[in-house]
Amino acid sequence: MSSVLEGIKVLELCEVFQGPLAGQILGDFGADVVKIEKPGKGDSLRHSDTVAAARGKMGGYFAAVNRNKRSICLNLKDENDRAAFIELVKEADVLMHNYRPGVLEKLGFGYDRLEALNPGLIYAAASGFGETGPLSGMAGQDFLIQSISGLGKKTTAGGDHPTFINVPIADYTSGVLLAQGILLALLERGRSGRGQQVNVSLFSALIAMQSLEASTLLNYDYETRWYERALNFTAEASDGWLSVIGFFRDNPLQLICRALGIEDLSLRPEWQDKHAQARHKEEIAAVLRPLFGGMTVEESVNRLQGEGVLAAPILGLDEALAHAQTHENGLVTAVPVEGQEDMRLVANPLKLSRTPATIRRGPPALGAHRDEVLNR
Repeated sequence: MSSVLEGIKVLELCEVFQGPLAGQILGDFGADVVKIEKPGKGDSLRHSDTVAAARGKMGGYFAAVNRNKRSICLNLKDENDRAAFIELVKEADVLMHNYRPGVLEKLGFGYDRLEALNPGLIYAAASGFGETGPLSGMAGQDFLIQSISGLGKKTTAGGDHPTFINVPIADYTSGVLLAQGILLALLERGRSGRGQQVNVSLFSALIAMQSLEASTLLNYDYETRWYERALNFTAEASDGWLSVIGFFRDNPLQLICRALGIEDLSLRPEWQDKHAQARHKEEIAAVLRPLFGGMTVEESVNRLQGEGVLAAPILGLDEALAHAQTHENGLVTAVPVEGQEDMRLVANPLKLSRTPATIRRGPPALGAHRDEVLNR
């Protein structure tokens, strides 16, 4: 079985999550990804998992986004390593980096020079804020981007108190977009024979993620707050928590009451339709919440779903990873790591029927493939 990207050679000069994720996506589908790291410490993500480091193990964070790659160390200020890098560029299909704008240019490896060496090269740059503009030189970090993109003020609790999503959502989103851009450029190169630049930023990714809300704000001067648009609330059952979501129903309160086996509270004039129920959802939730205490989460969810109400358990990540649906979707896989037991990691979530993602090698030790890569 051939892989989709078999024969595609990728040079990855990326650290942390955004760029390495994109490189791993390409590697999962068959590309030969050579991760070029700084001598000595390499990708800073290698050392961020202090628990694994204390045990002498491969860091979980690094392993999560660096399978299917080979690692070499190059100092791009050293003449010999610069010469080796240039030779690699001449043979590469893709060069990807997440240095701040201008850094590679100062080293003499901007797009214009590398395009002259390899006209078919896809030169993909990921950054915090973009190549130009007032923030282009500013360091990008996920919480920082959540702050400045508007996402930090999107709290389901309402009010203006900022909150953050405890997941690097900007990194993941922009990493996926970076991989998408590279694939589009490779597709176009098949027609034109020419490479091009691909650019994506953390900031742009999170602004784009808010496209629905932005459309109402830009055109009609209001920002949609989804959680406030329906009878949505959480409730505590006897053995845990569940969410109750009133979207897509004309009279969700009536259906909830039917599921709970109580009188129809939507007959009250002030709660008679979905719009009124959304406005008074806290009052309604205060009446309904105590009724869930006598049921398990499973019973509660089954009753609500049986009446056509959206409902689900509220799980911790440990519970979600152990869920039968996670297993069915093949979302956790074993990845080999040299010198220790296999690591269990999240698999590529994209499914192709004939040419699926594969695991051909585990996350590499620092510089482990220098001779293999440079002395071919």
